Amino acid sequence: MRFPTRLASTQSSHAFLARAPLAVIVIAQLFGTSLWFSVNGVGLALQQAVGLSESDLGLLTIAVQAGFIIGTLLIATTGLADRVRASHLFAISAVAGALINAAFIGVAESISLAVAARFLVGLCLAGIYPLGMKLVVSWTPNNAGSALGWLVGMLTLGIASPHLLRGLTLHLPWQWPLLLSSALALLAALMIFKLGVGSHLPATASGGRPWAGLAAFRQKNFRAAALGYFGHCWELYALWALVPFLVARELERLSAAPGLQPWLSFAVIALGLPGCVWAGRWSRRVGSARVAVVALATSGTLCLLYPLLGGTSHWLLLTLLGIWGISVIADSAQFSALASAAAPPERLGAALAMMNAIGFGLTIPSIALVTALWASQGPWVIWWLLPGPVLGLIAMRGLSSSK
Repeated sequence: MRFPTRLASTQSSHAFLARAPLAVIVIAQLFGTSLWFSVNGVGLALQQAVGLSESDLGLLTIAVQAGFIIGTLLIATTGLADRVRASHLFAISAVAGALINAAFIGVAESISLAVAARFLVGLCLAGIYPLGMKLVVSWTPNNAGSALGWLVGMLTLGIASPHLLRGLTLHLPWQWPLLLSSALALLAALMIFKLGVGSHLPATASGGRPWAGLAAFRQKNFRAAALGYFGHCWELYALWALVPFLVARELERLSAAPGLQPWLSFAVIALGLPGCVWAGRWSRRVGSARVAVVALATSGTLCLLYPLLGGTSHWLLLTLLGIWGISVIADSAQFSALASAAAPPERLGAALAMMNAIGFGLTIPSIALVTALWASQGPWVIWWLLPGPVLGLIAMRGLSSSK
């Protein structure tokens, strides 16, 4: 007599997936991307327990970015992004990333092995983030800007989550937040595995030439959106890597408890979630291009002003960090929506993966610069981020006037 109950449960589960695929995708994205900055969330504890420096933490962050770049290039050039069911590749990547993230605990004292572990986590993330974008576009083709706003917002919350996990486990060993991140990634895999691809795109594509994703750059609108995205990438991840240092600086000036640092770092980065959702809703009225330009101009202005205000009120600077946390990521989904609209549908996964690979390649020198120079330059390192928004806005001029 239990069989009908199980059948009803299965049907109920499938009915939920059919009604709310976007909710499933964005929550899985949140849980899966908690792996991204999992080590940064315990960075200060690692400095004390293992003796890592700011440059070492920067190197571990760069390793994740490098792995993500190589991974996105692999899935783009081999056709995996379009030839394998997106939900299955997402789930496999989340499981592998969870296991490697947990294994970091055993190799943290060896910087070379720690870098290798973080590189492999980045490799796995390449099967999560771009494939999540493809899944969203396949289910919500008519509201891609708004839907991708939720997806990137959950990416932002996922990247902020290690700071929250550290705050919740502040009196426990540093290994706990890493294990919790891995548990969340495993849950993401369970959630996404049974989700199919929406009707807007084919479930898989056969054949295709290597580097097919580069063909999208022949399209003027795709090229403009991608170039704007590249400028955005130069700024974004370097700022996120700096947030714990910027927050710790203000807490020290305030003589506040250091235990507040993970909570405030989480808050600054997590504010990107409402920023992305607001940007997505606004894009439905004014278009993705205009929203992207406003957000990029706002974060670029903060790049310029923040170092000049570095000696002023602590509360003003923390407020500016909050505004920056909102604006610095608000344009990301809009660049992806613009690129998705201009890319060939049968090669959308490869095109987005290629755009991600190039954009994230630019995060490596920017993260390296700001983490290496923080000790000597303090907040003035932020000016190294300014070329990103400036050049991105220049690249977007043609697109913003035509969309």
